[in-house]
Amino acid sequence: MKGKQNLFLGLGTNRGDKINNLTRAIEELSLVLGCCTALSPFLETEPWGYESSNSYLNCAAAFKTDIPPMELLKITERIERMLGRTEKTMNGEYHDRIIDIDILLYGNTVLKSERLTIPHPLMHEREFVLHPLAEIAPEAMHPLFGVEIKKLLQMLEGRGDGT
Repeated sequence: MKGKQNLFLGLGTNRGDKINNLTRAIEELSLVLGCCTALSPFLETEPWGYESSNSYLNCAAAFKTDIPPMELLKITERIERMLGRTEKTMNGEYHDRIIDIDILLYGNTVLKSERLTIPHPLMHEREFVLHPLAEIAPEAMHPLFGVEIKKLLQMLEGRGDGT
């Protein structure tokens, strides 16, 4: 892979000072990745995949980088820990979190390993991911489906179960 790739991250938080959590995560990411090239508005959403009385704030952020995907995963996990996240989702069990940073898209990369899958394997099922991503990159293509992000969002909204 040559040159800088478009990197799209999904961020979410539902504990503590949510605006500050997202802002600090983006600041820390920018220190490592360089200037954030696009940032969606923060979107308040209900928890997905589990019950909680704490709503989420979600956003999408874009960067240009040549850092390899597995190194990016280490960076995002380090920033999550630095901001106070102590555990990741295990065995499909979701829980409240101070910060979550997901690699959604990395150029046209398709990667499936034990630790990382790109594009994010559930992004097309999550309106809280697609809505912010469509705000900043509506024409970005899902490299497996060959469909623009805005179209994936329209398809999900049409089903009526994307939140």
